[in-house]
Amino acid sequence: MKLEEAVRLIQPLNEEAKAEAWKHWDQIAKPLRSLGKLEQAVVQLAGIMGTPKVCLDKKALIIMCADNGVVEEGVTQSGQEVTAVVAENFLDTKSCVSIMCRQTGTGIFPVDIGMAVDTPRVEKRKIAYGTKNMAKEPAMTRQQAVDAIEVGIAKVCELKQAGYQIAATGEMGIGNTTTSSAVTSVLLGQEPETVTGRGAGLSSHGLDRKVAVIREAISRLKPNPQDPIDILAKVGGFDIAGLTGVFLGGAALKMPVVMDGFISAAAALLAVRIAPGCRDYILASHKSKEPAAGMLLEALKKEAFLTCDMCLGEGSGAVALFPVLDLALLVYQQMSTFDEANIETYVPLN
Repeated sequence: MKLEEAVRLIQPLNEEAKAEAWKHWDQIAKPLRSLGKLEQAVVQLAGIMGTPKVCLDKKALIIMCADNGVVEEGVTQSGQEVTAVVAENFLDTKSCVSIMCRQTGTGIFPVDIGMAVDTPRVEKRKIAYGTKNMAKEPAMTRQQAVDAIEVGIAKVCELKQAGYQIAATGEMGIGNTTTSSAVTSVLLGQEPETVTGRGAGLSSHGLDRKVAVIREAISRLKPNPQDPIDILAKVGGFDIAGLTGVFLGGAALKMPVVMDGFISAAAALLAVRIAPGCRDYILASHKSKEPAAGMLLEALKKEAFLTCDMCLGEGSGAVALFPVLDLALLVYQQMSTFDEANIETYVPLN
């Protein structure tokens, strides 16, 4: 599916299904609306799926893996070789999020959308062997940015056809908090130092270097704040572009997408700037520890379910939400109604 087609397919949520889901919640024998965001989540899922009979039996995590040329500038603690090692580890239940996926029954799908090397088992959807160094030139061409977005859309299409009902977003790529901070700085019109954090453990000197590199790249390349694809092409990464496509593809195909932390949120805001209607198809899992996380959530008009001070990435926060959604659905599907429990129905108090 091409980008233009995906954008064209995005429709508002099904209000009738949402109303039916609220009606069912209000018939359950408990204080009205007492499960708060859990009830809201089920109603949102009903609106996305077009039915009050919500089912999340098949869950997927899509991890976009890519390298970033800007690591040449000394903005990271780890070397670029770590990207490929961790990407392969996803398939051996050796990484944090793969352990979480095993426990939650989530299918894990790492995608090589732009790693600097090839690996034996990670699915190949490579746009290039890493981006260019944005400190010296645009990270990618505009066509590469579109191609990477369409990789994300295509992956959602495949999973939908395979029967998956919900997708979570994850990423792996040394240097991607630098690209995400640059993207966020442009999207929100904020100075780089306001939106840039330490990533995977930079020293204060390293953080200063990271901020300076981002500021210089934005000044040199002048990404257009009104053009999300121009921002991606000049200061983004293939992983961010792929995740942008996941959000757009989910909305086009009526599949809910659980947003992870800072990097996923930057991709989500790009997607919303491309197609505002996709916002309603996104669930915000957690508030990342990165400094811009709260700003991105506010820009997306989202409230996170979890506040755990996580900043690991990989989709770990998104997968952590799945058990919460499962519990909400168990209550929604299995708890007695007021009539079944022979309790007088609660009514809203004025």
